[in-house]
Amino acid sequence: MKDLSILDKIKRLHFVGIGGSGMCPIAEILLHEGYTITGSDINESDTLDRIRKTYGEIVSMGHRAENIGDAEALVYTAAVKADNPELLAAKERGIPCFERSEMLGMLAARYKNAIAVSGTHGKTTTTAMITQILMDSGCDPSAVIGGKLTAIGSNARIGKSDTVVLEACEYVDSFLQIEPQVAVILNIDADHLDYFKTLDNIIRSFRTFARQTSDLIVACGDDENTRKALEGVDNAKIVTFGFGEGNDYRAENLSHLPGARARFTLCKNETPLCEIELRVPGRHNVLNALAAAAVADQYGVESEEISAALGRFGGVHRRFEILGHFNGITVADDFAHHPTELGATLTSAMEMGYRKVFALFQPHTFSRTAMLLDDFARVLSIPDQAVVSEILPVRETNTYGIHARDLTAKIPGGVYLPTFEEIADYAIANAEPGDLILTIGGGDVYKCANLIVKKYREMEK
Repeated sequence: MKDLSILDKIKRLHFVGIGGSGMCPIAEILLHEGYTITGSDINESDTLDRIRKTYGEIVSMGHRAENIGDAEALVYTAAVKADNPELLAAKERGIPCFERSEMLGMLAARYKNAIAVSGTHGKTTTTAMITQILMDSGCDPSAVIGGKLTAIGSNARIGKSDTVVLEACEYVDSFLQIEPQVAVILNIDADHLDYFKTLDNIIRSFRTFARQTSDLIVACGDDENTRKALEGVDNAKIVTFGFGEGNDYRAENLSHLPGARARFTLCKNETPLCEIELRVPGRHNVLNALAAAAVADQYGVESEEISAALGRFGGVHRRFEILGHFNGITVADDFAHHPTELGATLTSAMEMGYRKVFALFQPHTFSRTAMLLDDFARVLSIPDQAVVSEILPVRETNTYGIHARDLTAKIPGGVYLPTFEEIADYAIANAEPGDLILTIGGGDVYKCANLIVKKYREMEK
């Protein structure tokens, strides 16, 4: 880890890719701390619009050497290539350059209480839930969230307390840049195998993350890989959550209600604390809520406040986000991009009482699609109809020889359509009143959802 005192020595920073969900919250917190921030990006977005309205014209479109101005440090995303002109210019001038996760670690070190939420699945929702509870109970936290929290209309929150809630991503061991007081481990699954290679390596990294935690570890006791990661870890207090017997925090009397809601009794050491009703669907979100409730209870938040805050929790952008209802047809969008996430989301969707569920899936990276092909085919067989787009390469070249047709060939009734335009037209042509059209994936498949909404609205005119 680099010198954590760097933020005490500088005042001007430039962010390459400032519109990213992981970059913007860091920049906003530093802006509120009095730093001068500039940034650049190549894609216009709602985030950039909000930055301009709030902070003025601090963002340049496109990447050019002159954009860095008089910056004393440069922050860049993992997606930035080595030949980026701003990164090259900073290095030529001897300006310190930090990958986003390094800066996040430096930011976390400035707080007395850093709560870092990790896990293969559910990080964004759980980070948002913890933020909502602490915010509503008057703890006034700062937060860095991987998606927009509905309650604040942003993925960043600037509080006045000494507590910050952080989403801690494991990809390329990014979360090892953080040494939190509290760590949440939601689950550990085989993902990012292009980097980790094996599940054992992933478990080993989570064990290192746990050993970097000073005070409290909140972990899913139902998850075998999480239990393995915590073997021999004794540097912090460990509390567990889950459905199984023996967990410190458990959900009992779980029932699924109309309108994609769930209700359960929150128990601590077999003692009922409160009733919780969630407005977000699925068993996986009950686990997320248990993790958030456990953190809040350990912080001394009253159970009534936990229940009320989780009851108000309206979800996170791109986490089963309902975009509209058109002639009885519901259009929604979700970020799930790993088979485990897809399975949880699609199972929940099938339990909601829709006449028919159309899952419009965009595979995310060649490596993940190739390595988990059979798992993807299995979970994409859950909905009534699966439609698959081209694979989004992100940072990769197709050295795996994989194609989206290889996936649809394994899905009963699976359809491959290369473009969002074709997928949108197919969904609209086939969906009937009572159906759900769900776009799903970790890339830009939300554009397909927006296109469907646009087409429906034009049809209504």
